[in-house]
Amino acid sequence: MYAVAPPVSSDSTGGAAVHVIRTYQAWKGKNIFCLKGRLIFGPDGRSIFLTIFLIAAPVAVFCVFVARKLMDDFAGHWGVLILVAAVLFTLYDLVLLLLTSSRDPGIVPRNLNPPEPENFEGNAQAGPGQTPQLRLPRVKDVDVNGITVKVKYCDTCMLYRPPRCSHCSVCNNCVERFDHHCPWVGQCIGLRNYRFFFMFIFSTTLICLYVHAFCWVYIRRIMNSEETSIWKAMCKTPASIVLIIYTFITAWFVGGLSVFHSYLISTNQSTYENFRNRYDQRINPFNKGTIQNIMEVFCTSVPPSKNNFRAMIQKEAEMQPRVVVGGGGSYSPNLGKTASELEMGRKPVYDDDDGGDPLNSGDLEGIHSRNDDSLDKINKHSSSILNSTNSSWGRRSRSLDLPPDIAALASELGSSNHKNGGAAMPSGRLLTT
Repeated sequence: MYAVAPPVSSDSTGGAAVHVIRTYQAWKGKNIFCLKGRLIFGPDGRSIFLTIFLIAAPVAVFCVFVARKLMDDFAGHWGVLILVAAVLFTLYDLVLLLLTSSRDPGIVPRNLNPPEPENFEGNAQAGPGQTPQLRLPRVKDVDVNGITVKVKYCDTCMLYRPPRCSHCSVCNNCVERFDHHCPWVGQCIGLRNYRFFFMFIFSTTLICLYVHAFCWVYIRRIMNSEETSIWKAMCKTPASIVLIIYTFITAWFVGGLSVFHSYLISTNQSTYENFRNRYDQRINPFNKGTIQNIMEVFCTSVPPSKNNFRAMIQKEAEMQPRVVVGGGGSYSPNLGKTASELEMGRKPVYDDDDGGDPLNSGDLEGIHSRNDDSLDKINKHSSSILNSTNSSWGRRSRSLDLPPDIAALASELGSSNHKNGGAAMPSGRLLTT
C-alpha cells in the first residue's frame, strides 16, 4: 500500500513558492531583450546588422578608394575634412539607428484582467437561475480636442487602446501613436522613437548624396589631371562607379521616405492613419498647424516609458514534486502518478484521517512487522487467482472475490492500518490492476 505526501509549501502560511524575476523575463510580447532588459528590440531585431552593413560598407569603400585619394588634391585641411566628415556623419547615423531600434517605442502595458464593463451588452433579462451574458463593447467614444474619436478594445492586451494606438502583430504589443513596424530597424515606430526614425532616414539620405557627389568630384579630378574623357576616367576608378549606382538607388528609397514623413509630420498623421485614409472624410483632431506639428515631434521631450523592464516581479513557482513514502518515486502534479506506479498501474492514496499527514517510515515498519504472515497469505492466494484469469497488468482496475478466510485476514489488516494512520483495505475484495 502506497501513501503519498501532500505538497509542502515554501512558507509558513502554506502558500505556493514564489520566485522573484525581472519584468523582461516574463514579458508576453515577442521582443528581444539585451543587457538584462536595458535594450529592447523587435522579434526581427537581427535585421539591424544587415542595415548597419548596408550603411557602413559603402562608406568604408568610399574612404579607402575615393576620400583618401582626394586628400592630396585639395590644399590645406579640406582633403582631410572630406574623410573625417564621412566617418563622423556615418557614426552619427548609426547612433540614430540604435536609438530607433533599441528603445521602447511606446508600448502600453497589458492588463492582468479585463476592465470592468461600464454597461453590458446582451440579454440583460435572463430567466430565473440564469446569469446574463456580459460582453465588453468593442469600441468606446473618447473626446479629443472637442471631436469624438472611437477607440477599440484589444483582446490580447485586455485594454481599450488610447487614441492613435494600435496593436502590432509582429511584436504583439499595443504601441502608442503607432506609425508602422519597420523591418530595416527591427522595431515598431511609435511615440517614443518616431523622432529618431525620421532623423535616421534623413541623415542616411544625406550620406548617400554626400558619397554620390564626391565620387563625381573624384572622376572630374581624374579627367582634369590626365586630360581624358569621362569614360576613361570612370574606368580608372571602378569603386566610384559602384558607389554612384548604389547611392543613386538608395537615395531614391530613403529620400522618398524622408519626403513622405515630412508631409506626415507637417499634417500630424501617422503612416498607419494615412494608409487607411483615416482623415480623408473627416477632420484630423490632432492637427495643430504646420509649425506646431513640427515642434510637437522635434521640440518636445520624449515621454518616459510606461514599462520598467528591469523591475522585480513575483512569479509563482511550479508545484514541487510529491515524495512517495516507501514507494521510491516522486509524484508529479501533472501526471498524477509516480514512476513506479506508472509501471505497476497503482494509484497513490492519501490518508485524510490525520489531517493529511503522510505515513512515516516507523508506522510502515510497524505495520509490516505485525502483518507479515497475513500479507504472505493474501499475496499467495491473490497470485493464484491472477494466474487463473486472462487479465493483464496494463488493463483497467477490477475487483476479485476472495474466499472467507482471506477476506477476514484482509479486513483485520485493513483495520490495523487504519488505526496506525494508513489506508484501509476493503474487506471481501482485493484491488488489482
